[in-house]
Amino acid sequence: MGRHTLLNTPLSARQLAALAAFAVGALFAMAVGIFAAGCSHPESSEPGELVKLRVGASPSPHAEILDFLTYQLRGEGIELEIVVFDDFVMPNVALQDAQIDANFFQHLPYLEDYNSEHGTDLTPLVGVHFEPLGIYPGTSAALDDVPEEGRVAIPSDPTNGARALNLLEAAGLISLREGVDLYATPRDIVDNDRHLQIVEVEAAQLPAIRADVDLAVINGNYALESGIEFDTALAAEQRDSSAAVKYTNFLVVRPDRSADSHILTLARLLNSSELRDFINDHYRGRVVPTF
Repeated sequence: MGRHTLLNTPLSARQLAALAAFAVGALFAMAVGIFAAGCSHPESSEPGELVKLRVGASPSPHAEILDFLTYQLRGEGIELEIVVFDDFVMPNVALQDAQIDANFFQHLPYLEDYNSEHGTDLTPLVGVHFEPLGIYPGTSAALDDVPEEGRVAIPSDPTNGARALNLLEAAGLISLREGVDLYATPRDIVDNDRHLQIVEVEAAQLPAIRADVDLAVINGNYALESGIEFDTALAAEQRDSSAAVKYTNFLVVRPDRSADSHILTLARLLNSSELRDFINDHYRGRVVPTF
């Protein structure tokens, strides 16, 4: 009401002059603001525009591979937070509970077994690499040195345990019942001339118990984390074997996030030529790209 009254009242010369001065000042301030905005650096507003992705991973090589992509992801408007897990169970629990947006640590047989056992439907999005499983010396320095009733440690989870048994068969230490393949358990051993004792151990603990067994069959990522050189393996899965296909490690998401544009950007970069070169140069056979 007061504004209308003011505008309908004739203004004095002094008021007109003051109003003109105010208008000029306002226009000047506006011009300065526009100039400053035009000259500001894009980086100043970037943090507020980044979309955060929380991805669970095993420390090595998975977290290292993701870390390599951090800079590229920032260029795509994504801030990557890597959540490191030291076992094979919690990354899927955290994903199912939406504590993380995706995880990167597992191959398809393990994921299928986990989904079946827990009634979940976690979804593989893109395959990245294969980590050859190896038979590493413990108290025995060679395969032929393993004594009668020697102790051989393998991963306790069903899929990696079956994988270890298949590798022991390929190395000539045991024979398995025909056709068991990925479902092999110690009960499927049909020939065991040395009466080897198969000791099932949580996969992450295998490097630490090598001094207590004759041989240990160790996942590639845990061998890497423990500083065990790949060339010390007495036998290993080959890069051109069917195992390389079966045990490719995948980026995994919940079904409702499988079409998320930011997760798809991460998936694209996980299959880039730059990442392939990084894996080949950095791991030199201990980790093998499969894309």
